Amino acid sequence: MSVILVTGSSGQEGSELLRTLAPLGEIVAPGRREMDLASMDSVRSKIRAVQPQWIVNPAAYTAVDKAESEPELAYAINAEAVRAMGEEARAIGAGVIHFSTDYVFPGTGSTPYVESDETAPLSVYGASKLAGEKLLSETGADHMIFRTSWVYGGQGKNFLLTILKAAKERERLRVVADQYGAPTWSRDLARLTAHVIRRTEDEAAGRNLSEAIGEVSGVYHAAASGETTWHGFAEEAVRLQRERQPGVRLAEVDAISTAEYPTPAKRPENSRLNCSKLEEKFGWRMMDWRESLREVMKEL
Repeated sequence: MSVILVTGSSGQEGSELLRTLAPLGEIVAPGRREMDLASMDSVRSKIRAVQPQWIVNPAAYTAVDKAESEPELAYAINAEAVRAMGEEARAIGAGVIHFSTDYVFPGTGSTPYVESDETAPLSVYGASKLAGEKLLSETGADHMIFRTSWVYGGQGKNFLLTILKAAKERERLRVVADQYGAPTWSRDLARLTAHVIRRTEDEAAGRNLSEAIGEVSGVYHAAASGETTWHGFAEEAVRLQRERQPGVRLAEVDAISTAEYPTPAKRPENSRLNCSKLEEKFGWRMMDWRESLREVMKEL
């Protein structure tokens, strides 16, 4: 069985990956003290000690607004650490699965972005994630980059849990209604990752794993099916909560424009991602955001 090193195991995506990948091999999930992503020496030494067949990297500096005032730390974690992973992976023949973001795009137009579309990040966060993609590719490591959007789940810090908490405490909520994308369940991403590892290892039967990974290396879009706005997401979440708790008073959700909710980092208006390449290469279709939201709400 493979040794799989998973970063960011305490985060919402990392915790889902730990459970989902467990049947596939030995999972090594170092904490920050063991593998500090802000320290390249720490990253390299841990990978050399573990000698994994796979490095799965959901960890990132994700404080989008704070990154505007902490660019050095954002680039250290989102770019330099990823380069170190790629260089170490190449040296030992390991595969890298790295998670990236819709924020690498400028958010113009209304057509879902494909992997080959021109990138032009609007924020330090987006630029640092794009730098990580490029640095990983330049290492020559066998890798897959999954660009996703609006990740949430039943635990951790995310938009869904924030909205549901606020809905119980306030009479009205004001949520942006002119940014479009797809809320993506962290567990669906974890299941995709397990599917890709299992399928690639099956393809590698009788030959080198690195060769099989190399055949599918590249960038893939992996966001939920369908589309909505942050307002639409919040409104549906509150509606489902009303169904679950009909006697509990919950806030009304008002639609506002991005201009009415200024933030230090600019957000893309269009975060739609075309995921057809993922389906063609791996036979995997991401869940519709409404379906996944219902599943998450059942577990709360």
